[in-house]
Amino acid sequence: MTETSGILKGVRVLDLSRMLSGPYCTMMLADHGAEVIKIESGTGDTSRANGPFRDDDPDHLWAGYFVSLNRSKKSVTLDLKNPNDKAAFCALVRDADVLVENFRPGVMERLGLSYEYLATLNPRLVYGAVRGFGDPRSGQSPYADWPCYDVVAQAMGGIMAITGPDAASPTKVGPGVGDIFSGMIMAFGLMAALRHADATGAGQFVDVAMYDAMISLCERAVYLNDFTGTVPGPEGNEHPFLAPFGLFGAQDGAVALGIVDDAFWRALAGVMQGDALVRDTRFSTRAARAKNRQVLNTLVGAWTAQYTKAELTQKLGGLIPYGPLQTVQDMIKDPHVAARNMLSTIANPDNPDRPWRVASNPLRFGAAPLPTPASPPKLGADNDRYLTPAPPPSMSDQDKKALREAFGSFATGITVVATRQADGTRRGFTANSFTSVSLDPPLVLICIAKTALSYEVFRASACFSVNVLSDAQRDISQIFASQAANKFDLGRWSNGTAEMPVLRDALANFICQRENLVDGGDHVILIGRVLDMQSQQGAPLGYFKGNYFSVGLDQPLISAVAKSGTVKLGGVLSRDDEVLLKIAGDGSCSVPLAPTDDSRLIALVARLAAAGLEADLSVLYSVYQENETGLHGIFYHGSVTGDAPKGYGYFKISKLPLDRITDTAERSMLARYAHEASQGNFGIYQGDQSSGTVHRTVGREPSKL
Repeated sequence: MTETSGILKGVRVLDLSRMLSGPYCTMMLADHGAEVIKIESGTGDTSRANGPFRDDDPDHLWAGYFVSLNRSKKSVTLDLKNPNDKAAFCALVRDADVLVENFRPGVMERLGLSYEYLATLNPRLVYGAVRGFGDPRSGQSPYADWPCYDVVAQAMGGIMAITGPDAASPTKVGPGVGDIFSGMIMAFGLMAALRHADATGAGQFVDVAMYDAMISLCERAVYLNDFTGTVPGPEGNEHPFLAPFGLFGAQDGAVALGIVDDAFWRALAGVMQGDALVRDTRFSTRAARAKNRQVLNTLVGAWTAQYTKAELTQKLGGLIPYGPLQTVQDMIKDPHVAARNMLSTIANPDNPDRPWRVASNPLRFGAAPLPTPASPPKLGADNDRYLTPAPPPSMSDQDKKALREAFGSFATGITVVATRQADGTRRGFTANSFTSVSLDPPLVLICIAKTALSYEVFRASACFSVNVLSDAQRDISQIFASQAANKFDLGRWSNGTAEMPVLRDALANFICQRENLVDGGDHVILIGRVLDMQSQQGAPLGYFKGNYFSVGLDQPLISAVAKSGTVKLGGVLSRDDEVLLKIAGDGSCSVPLAPTDDSRLIALVARLAAAGLEADLSVLYSVYQENETGLHGIFYHGSVTGDAPKGYGYFKISKLPLDRITDTAERSMLARYAHEASQGNFGIYQGDQSSGTVHRTVGREPSKL
């Protein structure tokens, strides 16, 4: 992201305007460092397609019209008829200082985005509207609904009637002054309104009519009509009250003279004919020159026609108000233009070797140099930067249930979070959404639902405790997850640092000072800085897929998986290079299994112990589900000692009787075990009875769960 500079740095402008008047206004602001965000439809500002285009732009992406007016701006695309896009636009309004549009009256109102509504979102907003005939808020014009472009404003505003060679040839001023002058006036108005907003905190509506701007530009015609009773008309290049004033021919073109006072006349007369002309009473005063202006203009014209523009420049430049008539090509070569940096070079993102040349901003500030203009934006180039992504479609109840179940696939511990209110009352809730955040500084987080009864309490609490529960504290978890009134009657509680409630038998206690609150949708993330802590040995209470589990041998994590199905729990037990198998009466074999009515690991260990075998089963080796029956197979790996009792036997790992293993899943598992044992690299299988994934671990022994 490029940082802007300039006297208007920090001012954010939303530019909904198109074509010339509004874009010229916002160009004036962007040139001086304002952050101008151009809001465009999917097809973009009309000026993007109006040309002209250079020969190095075959795709017609960069019209000269657009490049000149929209340098240093950003572009986002929004369909203001789309509810999501409208919401994104309103989000931009809340952080904006200025908004500019040049739609016809009523357009923004029909979109539900009137100034009055937007002001409720941002009372400091300065809202600028450039219209052909103004906005009804400032006076209801009979032409309010008329569309208007520059030529219409020039015609109706009087400037064409006083421009041209004669009354029969009214002439449009070459540049789009109806648009440009309106845009400049609007830029002034916005800055004035911004100053007022800074002083009062209140924004306002700013209105400029192009018709009105042309009346202002033709101020001379207005006062002449009043003072003289005449209707001013075209005067060509002359002036009705001043002479010599206007264009005068030269050998290779024309030059402009503007003789207003007597001193300048005497200087010109002295160069033309010396003292004789200076003493000529027909021209000695302004009034005399005006009375005899036709004679004088003819005299001066005959004199200038004898010389080239260069020769006249040598004679008159700096002596009197004088300048040669120049084309744009002459102007580009003029040393003044270079000295004043009145031509700016803009980087062409598609052709760095051919930058664009545009007219520079003429306004300069001594303490804030004019920044180098940046490239105009490609359509929608800044969407990712400025637009908040549209919210995803609302989830159905079924989708929410599926998501909740999926979230439950992540096994967690259980905590009780507690605090003390100002009146001494203790409050707490059960949470499994707890995690460490940082060691330096020591930070943890807890998530609490906004619908929770204790939400407002914990939102306002300066401190809180997090108590990590052991596998013997399931009842405490359950009561703090309920709405019971006497929750703290269960368990041994004491007061810790900052008088926070501490569960004495918990595996760990953290007393925290609130560091931050972060909005997290339907939850709030409560981040705490650890002030004090303690911990002790023990087995934690876990939570998985809506069920509690203990991490100990008697109630493994995997048992929660099998809640809804039948479990077959067994063990691959090795002694040196042999594996213990159970042998049935028909000679078929299987791995040792827990009793069918007690599918717990501790039950398998007890069954083996009853047969005179001591088993150490602490390593998970295979977890699968039979798709057709729903049966869960859970197998551990470990070591065994003791002679094989009746019904059991030891078999070499390299010569396992796989043909005697009747269960397909067990046969596949033992074949994998034999292979992994030969490689010295075991893994954990996860899948169904026929296919799945082996999560590899490095080393001779399988990794522990």
